[in-house]
Amino acid sequence: MYIMNPAQTSQLIAAVGDRLTPTERRIAQAVLEEPTLLAFGTVSDLAARVGTSRPSIVRFATKLGFDGYTSLQTHVRRGLSDQLARPSDRIRNEHAGRERDEIAAGIDSVFEAIDQGRFEIFSKLIVKAKRVWVATGETSRAGGYALQSGLTMVRPGVRLVRDHNIGRDLADAGPDDVAVLFDFFRYRRATVKAAETLAAVGTTIIAVTDGPLSPLAALTEHWCQVIVPAVGPFDSSLPAVAAAELLVAQVTRDLKDEARDRIDRTEALWESTGTFCP
Repeated sequence: MYIMNPAQTSQLIAAVGDRLTPTERRIAQAVLEEPTLLAFGTVSDLAARVGTSRPSIVRFATKLGFDGYTSLQTHVRRGLSDQLARPSDRIRNEHAGRERDEIAAGIDSVFEAIDQGRFEIFSKLIVKAKRVWVATGETSRAGGYALQSGLTMVRPGVRLVRDHNIGRDLADAGPDDVAVLFDFFRYRRATVKAAETLAAVGTTIIAVTDGPLSPLAALTEHWCQVIVPAVGPFDSSLPAVAAAELLVAQVTRDLKDEARDRIDRTEALWESTGTFCP
């Protein structure tokens, strides 16, 4: 189990330091002095250590930008330090045998975002947009391709932004557009730059990322947290793909007849051009 290093924990707390109550400051001091409390302790453990109530611990987690204590604890546990983020170090710190549980937790985090109504909001923004821009990091690239492919089947004007073509690809972006960006820890500079460029011209940003400290989350109120587990030495693409496919499904439901008619036209063109083998 990977643990966020003390510097990252301090960054979380420092971002809201001036808004912490005296009780929350005591909680912050306790977790900075003993980071394993936050990584492995229960709400009751931390409350007992600080001499406060369970609701105070939950409010502290919420003030840091999380949905609750469990969400904060998951982020802390899975926050990779610079050393353990490298695939070679993951091989040396092998945690084989937990892949099934960790992948399941990643998929569960996608459904949690759906249960919170995030995808319904994202879908409405996508349906109304003039154009939809999709940009991704390395781990999330499969999710970006799945989203671009699926959305193209049900609506026009969907573009996948390539790292080496950011300037040319985004020349037409504007305030009537929506951009969906996927990226996770060890965020790609090109993805963040694309997000900043789009935000600067008024494009609405939707971010599928790994928590409130993500540079993508800092650019928009429309973001959701997805857990990305390690499978062997590398981050799993499955949660990003699941998020993309479920978002396409929601957009299709919201578009209704428009989506159905576009799919029918596409199928007719495939048939007339012999796209698929008989």
